Amino acid sequence: MADKPIRADKATAVAELTESFRNAGATVLTEYRGLTVSQLTQLRRSLGKETSYTVAKNTLAKRAASDAGISGLDELFSGPTALTFVSGDVVEAAKGLRDFAKANPKLVIKGGVFEGKAISAAEVTKLADLESREVLLAKLAGAMKGNLSKAAALFQAPLAKTARLAAALQDKREKEGAEAA
Repeated sequence: MADKPIRADKATAVAELTESFRNAGATVLTEYRGLTVSQLTQLRRSLGKETSYTVAKNTLAKRAASDAGISGLDELFSGPTALTFVSGDVVEAAKGLRDFAKANPKLVIKGGVFEGKAISAAEVTKLADLESREVLLAKLAGAMKGNLSKAAALFQAPLAKTARLAAALQDKREKEGAEAA
């Protein structure tokens, strides 16, 4: 397949797809059979600005994936295939595809590529089930703050103990001085 010469217009399409595969943080392959143009437009809008949804011929997409150094997708290039190239938050894009597929069962998630490795449709769903990057960062910051507070309290404890001991000694001496007088 890769040794066969291709026409100039197809070579341009393959080059564009190859560049998209290389620049994307993740790529999700879907089957869109039975969806209307307005539904596809709605899907493109729901995915956001950092995600592109492209319909491509399977042979050109296969060649582009192999040119980009991605393997393991050949069995996914069957039937009408659309490629979702994600440049931004992968979790948000996966959630958008999952939610659209729930509302429109004709959209089928086939699988994809994440960090250069082929992933299954189930793994795309697992990505969609993750919390967003901002939520995970907030949880991490909260956990770090909690541990720092515990450390500060631990370092303060000996000083507080010493202060209480000094106050107790002073009270004892005052009491002894009052009894002696």
